[in-house]
Amino acid sequence: MALKMHPSLAVNVGDWIRTELVEPHGLKIKDLAEHFGVSRQALSALLNGRAHLSADMAIRFEKAFGVKADTLMRMQVAWDMAQARTHEADLHVRPLVAA
Repeated sequence: MALKMHPSLAVNVGDWIRTELVEPHGLKIKDLAEHFGVSRQALSALLNGRAHLSADMAIRFEKAFGVKADTLMRMQVAWDMAQARTHEADLHVRPLVAA
């Protein structure tokens, strides 16, 4: 039996990055976006939970702050799965083979 993480334990990676990396360094989104070579809108959407973290963006954060991109991507996947699990009962799919 696979263990499932309770949705309340998942952390939105954009929110985590904002509160644990960006804000403590006193960075403005505009300045960080320029440093990363991305649009302010794209970075703002990520940090405010309106966009998902891409692998490329995770690598940018790794290079800038030293937090492993793999760790950030695992946080994103955990968040995505927790959100999907909140409505898994609505997904009516029968098994194709006996487990």
